[in-house]
Amino acid sequence: MNSGGSSQSPQRKAPSAYTGAGVNIPLADALKAGLKSKIRKAGRPEVLGAIGGFGGLFAFDKRKYKRPVFVSSMDGVGTKLKIAVMMNRHDTVGQDLVNHCVNDIAVLGAEPLFFLDYVGMGKLIRRVFDQIIEGLARACAAAGCALIGGETAQMPGLYAARDYDLVGTVVGVVERDRIIDGSKIRPGDAVIGLGSTGLHTNGYSLARQILFTKMRVRLEEYHSALGCTFGEELLKVHRNYWPVIQKLLNGDRRLVTGSKKSPSQVTSLQSPIHGIAHITGGGFRDNIPRVLPKNCGAAIHRGSWKVLPIFKLLQEGGGITEAEMYRIFNMGIGMVLIVEAQSAAAVQEIATKTGIPAYLIGEIRKGKPVVAID
Repeated sequence: MNSGGSSQSPQRKAPSAYTGAGVNIPLADALKAGLKSKIRKAGRPEVLGAIGGFGGLFAFDKRKYKRPVFVSSMDGVGTKLKIAVMMNRHDTVGQDLVNHCVNDIAVLGAEPLFFLDYVGMGKLIRRVFDQIIEGLARACAAAGCALIGGETAQMPGLYAARDYDLVGTVVGVVERDRIIDGSKIRPGDAVIGLGSTGLHTNGYSLARQILFTKMRVRLEEYHSALGCTFGEELLKVHRNYWPVIQKLLNGDRRLVTGSKKSPSQVTSLQSPIHGIAHITGGGFRDNIPRVLPKNCGAAIHRGSWKVLPIFKLLQEGGGITEAEMYRIFNMGIGMVLIVEAQSAAAVQEIATKTGIPAYLIGEIRKGKPVVAID
């Protein structure tokens, strides 16, 4: 029946005022209804209930730990999202977000338990939403943590129709006596650099200015030094370092090395890691000191690892000094491990076996907690 004297036929509903304001509630409801199947792979046995409630439920099993400490971190993807919008590809930034957050708690030795996301959109677009969720779920599954909930906000007027923001929170756990806080770092320790895939999720505001304004490159433009297009390079996924850190902490504690010409030697890897730094915004100079004791500095040696071509292009194209490059970008090193000197070779071998390039890039010296790059 009609009401209020409307001439609208009974079969066709009048558009709601909210839809007229740019907020698509029916589409949001439809997308939420399909979430369960999309994130099924990103689960853990401790998760209770279903997606869609007011809060996510996680039944933490404290019997697995003697003195558990929860570790949490929140981060975003930054202006790398602009590249995703320009490329019309949105699954990689979902992976970026999870991996960045997981790495931030991995430096403390924490196992990721569950993850929550926030997506703020100018206009809810099914394809964009589905790709973001797929990326989040894929990365959570790879990290062994559950995608337990989140929020999708439609905010026309705050964001342009195709723009969105992406933020995430991870919660993990570590035994109190196994927290990696840098307190064991000593002069003579080795500094191992784990290779990055590229820019990861930092420095994109400057990178976009250099590439698009100064160099006037196109995203679809292929560059031989990169081995791909600029768009593909800029969307390379932020690497997840938790698997190799987990192996060093919980497994592969003894590594047999040797060759046919020399007898195998067994290298002990009992607690080889003294400190870990995630090389994100602030580069080497701001991140490594965050884990150094007051009496220790880090010496990093140029040329001890492969600086990826994208950084060379940015430095030359933007006329950026080398000192500033090391403060802004990761320069091909996404994570730094500070380990016992005698365990350095074994740590490198374990990392390499997980598919992550590992380099001996420096050492710890007595002095102020600063980074010297020589």
